[in-house]
Amino acid sequence: MGKEKILLDTDIGTEVDDAITLAYLLANPQAEILGITTVTGEALERARLASVLCTIAGRDIPIYPGCENPVLIPQIELYAPQKKVLERWEHRKDFPANRAVAFMQETIRRYPGEITLVCIAPLTNIGLLFSIDPEIPSLLKRIVLMCGSPTYTRYDNTGETMSAMQKSDRIVLGSKGVLENNALIDPHAAKIVYQGAVKEHITCGLNVTSRLIMKPEEAEAVFRHPILEPVMDIAREWFKDEERVTFHDPLTAVSLFHEDVCTFEQGSISIETDSPLLSGFTYWRPQKNGKHKVAVDVNKDKFFEHLMEVF
Repeated sequence: MGKEKILLDTDIGTEVDDAITLAYLLANPQAEILGITTVTGEALERARLASVLCTIAGRDIPIYPGCENPVLIPQIELYAPQKKVLERWEHRKDFPANRAVAFMQETIRRYPGEITLVCIAPLTNIGLLFSIDPEIPSLLKRIVLMCGSPTYTRYDNTGETMSAMQKSDRIVLGSKGVLENNALIDPHAAKIVYQGAVKEHITCGLNVTSRLIMKPEEAEAVFRHPILEPVMDIAREWFKDEERVTFHDPLTAVSLFHEDVCTFEQGSISIETDSPLLSGFTYWRPQKNGKHKVAVDVNKDKFFEHLMEVF
């Protein structure tokens, strides 16, 4: 069985979990990362952060800074606070500008039916990709997203600081689980992506990801692998403002390789874009023939077991 060909779209540098996801994919012998694209404010700094992990892993993976602003509304994820660690780690400095979406398009067309698109960020890059080339969704093997709040509940008691975000009433709703960041930051792009006719359209939302929590002392104890050293450096920056890390994004990657981690249901997700306050709200309806597969439960022990076994 061949490796899983992956394109990773990420806003690494805001929270810790993007870096954990990338480290997991770099360490996973079943994963073949064909490229990494970054999105939201300071996309170039995010590309540099991604290159820190690739450098540690000895991997020369194409990295492209992507779109910094949502399709129609102002950006609220303005900067990458974890860029502070760049001064302590070797990394690439320069990357091709304004090529992220074209790179994804070219790569997917080069490997029709073979690529899994792993999206752990606001969906601006992917929404634009699907818009400029409407055939792309049908050429994907699957898309796996950390997005949405299907049951409008989160379990990690996130505070309302959300330090990397510009404060707004919508961010407060996100902290309570009504909205989820990747959907609310660019709801119009999210709507485009959820309308895409992908063969397998998989979502892990706050209803399951927010159950996966680790305290600082736990992270210090287990993040020992060389690839996890810069991740722990990023985590220490995060822990200055937050008392825990929630493994939102890594669940997308781990569940891709291990069927015993999540329980999924078939149904339909639609994205609210008309309401100024609830823009990005995800309407989830179980449907036997729905085009979206949504995680409805997670086995926490199996998740952490599979996450750490690659290291």
